[in-house]
Amino acid sequence: MSVTEARPVWIGEFRKPRNSAAEVRGSIHDDATASKLGFKGGTVAGSIHMDQFVPGLLEIYGDRWFEIGAMSLYFTQATVDAEAVRATIEPGDERARLTMHNEAGAQICEGTATLGRDPQSELAKRSEAQTPAEPGALRILKDLKVGDEHRDLPIRIEPEGLASYLERITELVPAYRDDKVLPPAQLVHMTHMTRKSVLAKAAQPSVGLFGALEVEQIAGPLRAGVDYLARTRVLKLTESPRTENVWYEVIFTARDGPAKEGGPDVGRLLYLLRFMKGSSPLWTGPT
Repeated sequence: MSVTEARPVWIGEFRKPRNSAAEVRGSIHDDATASKLGFKGGTVAGSIHMDQFVPGLLEIYGDRWFEIGAMSLYFTQATVDAEAVRATIEPGDERARLTMHNEAGAQICEGTATLGRDPQSELAKRSEAQTPAEPGALRILKDLKVGDEHRDLPIRIEPEGLASYLERITELVPAYRDDKVLPPAQLVHMTHMTRKSVLAKAAQPSVGLFGALEVEQIAGPLRAGVDYLARTRVLKLTESPRTENVWYEVIFTARDGPAKEGGPDVGRLLYLLRFMKGSSPLWTGPT
């Protein structure tokens, strides 16, 4: 029996994710900054929406999803603090289809989920379809190059940090508290600690936001209180009329032994970060 035949469409409850970074002035999460850039208000981080899909994925794939599960989401509309949204999962033989909508019916994101790496994931297809930026077209990201790498970057989520996050999570799964398993949003938060290294050459000031995220658990569960070692690589640079965009991946290993060397790969994150042209004097200042 196929997954499609065995499992009906999973529809979650409407939840109201909070904008936990609203106090970060000058960021896309700040009401004043986001409003100037054409948003309804300070945005909820797209990573937080990933957590709403987990209960459905566990129903479809079981706890094994925490070991080798992947989720790939492309964000189509930003949400603001406490805006009600609902996750939907359509099981399939090769992958599940994910969507999220607000109460007005507007789509917030769409994507895929699987057990194991999916070469036809939502982000794999979208990245392949995007045309690289023309030479000289970028201003904010002009000093970044495809192939830029950083290695041996320490990353870690403290158990206390996870416990604090669980106080406001939209979907509380027992494994998060009982076994310190990291929810997808916390995996994003942990690997996002490499951002300063990846974007060290990006022009400032500028305001960025998540355009898409892909979480891949290679040898999980991945937990709080564990030291990981990350390496990053810039994969693609693109642009749109409003944004400059960088695609990059973060692959991480568990630190192993007294020398704290990395072992086998245990997880991977793929990021699409969008930088608003209207937030940079390189685009808005005198020419």
